[in-house]
Amino acid sequence: MSEPAEPAEPAGPAVVEALRSDVDRLVSAEPDVRADATDSIHQMRVATRRIRSMLRSYRLVFDRQEVNAVRLELKWLAGILGVARDAEVMAERFERLLDELPTDLVVGPIADRLVGAQRAAYTAAHNDVLAALDGDRYRDLRKHLDDLLADPPFRQPRAERKASKIFTKALAAENERLVGEVDCAAAARDDERVAALHEVRKSAKRLRYAAESAQPLGEHAADLGVEAKALQTILGDHRDAIESQRVILETCAVARAAGEDTFTYGVLYQLEGDDAQRALAQYEPALDALARVREDH
Repeated sequence: MSEPAEPAEPAGPAVVEALRSDVDRLVSAEPDVRADATDSIHQMRVATRRIRSMLRSYRLVFDRQEVNAVRLELKWLAGILGVARDAEVMAERFERLLDELPTDLVVGPIADRLVGAQRAAYTAAHNDVLAALDGDRYRDLRKHLDDLLADPPFRQPRAERKASKIFTKALAAENERLVGEVDCAAAARDDERVAALHEVRKSAKRLRYAAESAQPLGEHAADLGVEAKALQTILGDHRDAIESQRVILETCAVARAAGEDTFTYGVLYQLEGDDAQRALAQYEPALDALARVREDH
């Protein structure tokens, strides 16, 4: 992270400086992605999403039309990276689950159907990522990001306001958005709850990124970032388990149609259900911790 901004520093330069570290992170991840280094897709995807999220949270200091165009391209890149990352995570997850099972509970070619299929999906998706990185669209995005840092499309007079005021306003807006999503999740029907919790997670992530960039606010922003990250992680664990169950069910149907023993699919499905419930048990305490941070400041 960059050095904390002085309280009287204008908002525009403070936001650009916060963006710079994430743009650098994106650029530095590119060679590793091309080499298929461990965790490289994840690092590039996180940097892409952080930049996009920050441009949304702090859009008041920029020309909206120019920033929205960049955000659209970042969404495109994050989507391509996301396909590869999701397959990578799922392959690792299934491999771990199967490795942890007693060998007498693993029957049939389940490793090939789950781990092998996800690895193949990752390889195909990684090739798509490489094609994107070699294309004009990514090259143009890199140029737009360089231009954004070198000659920011500031929106006056807002970019000249104190950084602390703009950061405070952005955090308040992200907090309000998160509270609204939490309320929606609480009121959601059972068949809507997973999707509603995903929206809570996305809002928590936006709050986290905004807070981690709001260094002029000191301890309050840091505490918000920590608790928002904790909430995001809990809901991410929940969603990963639910998504894993979906893939297990779909693959089980294919295996059953092929006449294979599907016992182990049932075991894995139950394990993932238990994982989802463990994550969900931490949800309310995480909300309470975040609420305490808001109340303390």
